Amino acid sequence: MSTSPLEGWNDGAAKRAIVEFVTSTAVEGSPGFVAPMDRIAVFDNDGTLWVEKPVPVQMPFVLRKPAARLEEDPSPARERPYREIADRDESYLRALNDQDPDAVASMVEAIGAAWEGTTLAEYEAEAARYLASWRHERFGTPYSGLVHQPMLELFDYLRAYGRRLFVCSGGGRDFMRVLCADTWGLPRENVIGSAPEFAYRDGVLVRRATPHGPLALGPGKPEYVLARTGRPPGFAAGNDDADVEMLRSARFALLVVHDDDVREYAYTDCAERARATAERSGWTTVSVKNDWNVVLTERFTQEKPSASHQ
Repeated sequence: MSTSPLEGWNDGAAKRAIVEFVTSTAVEGSPGFVAPMDRIAVFDNDGTLWVEKPVPVQMPFVLRKPAARLEEDPSPARERPYREIADRDESYLRALNDQDPDAVASMVEAIGAAWEGTTLAEYEAEAARYLASWRHERFGTPYSGLVHQPMLELFDYLRAYGRRLFVCSGGGRDFMRVLCADTWGLPRENVIGSAPEFAYRDGVLVRRATPHGPLALGPGKPEYVLARTGRPPGFAAGNDDADVEMLRSARFALLVVHDDDVREYAYTDCAERARATAERSGWTTVSVKNDWNVVLTERFTQEKPSASHQ
């Protein structure tokens, strides 16, 4: 079988564990064999498939819609999260960045109200305009340059062995679907995330303010994966505490550890429980610094940034 060589991965325990699991589960008659229809692999997005610091790519897009609503109608300014947005409350923004469920839930409600009645086409056009102009404040690259090249190689490797790939993120499902084909080579239906309900009105589907089910964080992740695929994942990859339940549900769990402050970022915030669980449960951990010989899809970002970008 022809497979991708995982060239961006250094030879080490992480790469060997991945190769051993993927190849062994594809051998019919072996104790670990997995039938093709059950070969599900699921990945978190922010921090797993691309850079999430200093804030996730979607964050400014998410914040500006409720802010624009406040300009039109200041009356909600005393309510959460409009109050925090108006005051630029750093603790609230940090909680959003850390995927605190309460903070995210309040923002999801605000987003739902801000985009209520919008068609999918209108939402996607606005998201596409935002993505076209967005640049990372440190690397100066568009979002496409922030993708972790070794993870794209892993996608190709898993596909070669018949695994079906899904992305499950606490971020907005419809936002990720705008970029999923060009960025990951995934169809829209393979993207799972937090989303609103839709209603059929006058011949078109429009967004409602009501969230569609629980947030795709923590226990919500394996719940959504099961609902979409009909089975728990055999392979799962994540990077922080919001991914623990999804990783626990998988036969093979891969945890990305951010420890490279030159080519990316080094941090442990909101990953303490995930790292402790990985050690206790024997998950495979990936050191960005030691296991990847290339990090981002745009090679110029592999050099140490200038002082003006730090």
